[in-house]
Amino acid sequence: MSASKVVELDSVESILQAHLPENELLAVERILYGKPLLSLELPEKALSLAGENNFDIAGYKFTALQEELRSPRIVRVAAVQNKIVLPTSDPIEKQRDAIHNKIKLIVEVAAQCGVNILCLQEAWTMPFAFCTREKHPWCQFAESAERGPTTQFIKQLCKNFNMVIISPILERDETHGDILWNTAVLINNRGNYMGKTRKNHIPRVGDFNESTYYYEGNTGHRVFQTDFGKVAVNICYGRHHPQNWLMYGVNGAEIVFNPSATVGGLSEPLWGIEARNAAIANSYFTVAINRVGTENFPNEFTSGDGKAAHKSFGHFYGSSYIAAPDGSRTKGLSRIKDGIIIAEMDLNLCRQVKDHWGFQTNLLPLPFFQPNLHTPQPLL
Repeated sequence: MSASKVVELDSVESILQAHLPENELLAVERILYGKPLLSLELPEKALSLAGENNFDIAGYKFTALQEELRSPRIVRVAAVQNKIVLPTSDPIEKQRDAIHNKIKLIVEVAAQCGVNILCLQEAWTMPFAFCTREKHPWCQFAESAERGPTTQFIKQLCKNFNMVIISPILERDETHGDILWNTAVLINNRGNYMGKTRKNHIPRVGDFNESTYYYEGNTGHRVFQTDFGKVAVNICYGRHHPQNWLMYGVNGAEIVFNPSATVGGLSEPLWGIEARNAAIANSYFTVAINRVGTENFPNEFTSGDGKAAHKSFGHFYGSSYIAAPDGSRTKGLSRIKDGIIIAEMDLNLCRQVKDHWGFQTNLLPLPFFQPNLHTPQPLL
């Protein structure tokens, strides 16, 4: 069957639900996802807006044991996956503004659901054009992490909704020779710039030709203290490196976001394993986010795998999910639709799992076990 005729599955979960009796489905889901999670009740208005605008919405609760000396540390976290809106041949500003408008609505829905921290997908303001190796026009999507139009847009949303937002963009480093970086910008819930962190590992595989545009980041493994918990961002390809996940944990992260852009033919069998395994090994929550849809480009490009020239990367399979340090995880979002997944979590679970399994005990003799919490840059 040719690629143009392939009908993508909505999700593994929908297939299981359609074909398994209820008692068998519950048993299979326990094996696949760990202990059953409670559903998070979401406002009817939010559900209606999601339905009217054709994006999925799902909510889950991760619980922890009640403690005598610590109060619960409840935070609501969200991940957004989305398709681009306009054809890749449209003017740059129109493409970006159309995605801004889509995300504004989804963030408003998140606010209605009481979300405290929200993360967008990798390079969310643009098509994932790094397969093409073309500099023009794609480099025009790059913008300042501190002062660019997307940061200004996100600042206003954060201020309006008392929400921390992680905004992964293609960064134009105007201070250092106008070079490019793959960067996540963090804006706090008062609308102030907290800082940025850059992609640590760059793929050079198949169609992923990202080193044509930017190299490995120079910001290390930053952890940011927000009003709602300590967060870190492990961008895309960094999820393949256990040591990368480890260092965010060493530096004190309680939630690590993994905004990504990856296609089914390359990585889908790994997707449900890596972020979940990181949550288990490092006793923190992980949020795995993947873009969704198929993006076609004006000009053909070749692959590092010897394929014939083509105009599409392949299908970005979404399937965003959230995992807990005890190994439990949510179901994934759709493989074919925009969506937002929301989880209410008690961060006390991180320490409780450390006490239960004792994985971190083996780190104590290591000389690098010196937590390094990133100090926010001056507010702009």
